[in-house]
Amino acid sequence: MQWSLVIPLKPLALAKSRLADTAADGLRPGLALAFAQDTVAAALACPAVLDVAVVTDDVVAGRELAALGARIVADEPRDGLNTALAHAAAVVRATRPDSALAALNADLPALRPGELARVLEAAAEFPRAFLPDAAAIGTTLLAVAPGQELLPAFGIDSRARHRASGAAELRVEAVDSVRQDVDTGEDLRAALALGVGPRTAAAAAHLLTAGQ
Repeated sequence: MQWSLVIPLKPLALAKSRLADTAADGLRPGLALAFAQDTVAAALACPAVLDVAVVTDDVVAGRELAALGARIVADEPRDGLNTALAHAAAVVRATRPDSALAALNADLPALRPGELARVLEAAAEFPRAFLPDAAAIGTTLLAVAPGQELLPAFGIDSRARHRASGAAELRVEAVDSVRQDVDTGEDLRAALALGVGPRTAAAAAHLLTAGQ
């Protein structure tokens, strides 16, 4: 089964506010873009992924991610994360009505194509399934089979909310790179320990230099 992915990205100036204890205001937009670039590049390198659509209104992010091969979908509803994802899913399904579809976080800088393929293979066994994040509170991926609605419930306690909505919780071993999203400085250190993509590595090196 091949998958279409939808990845949400808020305006870079507003992204990653919880990294304030690690990165200054002027550095966080660059970090958020680097996370998204490494996430999209790894997703597009996954053999199970047919295409990637990023839903964002950020002009710079849209340009940079389109250069990697992502389709950019405008966040026309502008009514929050889940509405943006539902909109992007509808746009993708308009051209690929029979595609399997997954929503993926934009802040997975350590993402490995092979691990993503394993998660998607496991998700293909269910009409609707999700992968909890490394903290076991949130969600990094929500997947649906062809013909199924995405029904995203990302946000606070999304693991519990996706489980309550009837989605199957995926229990795939050794896919840490798909679970390690980055919201805090501790998350960033964990991702760096896993091994991040080149853009995040460069941005993190700049962050360390700026902190000296």
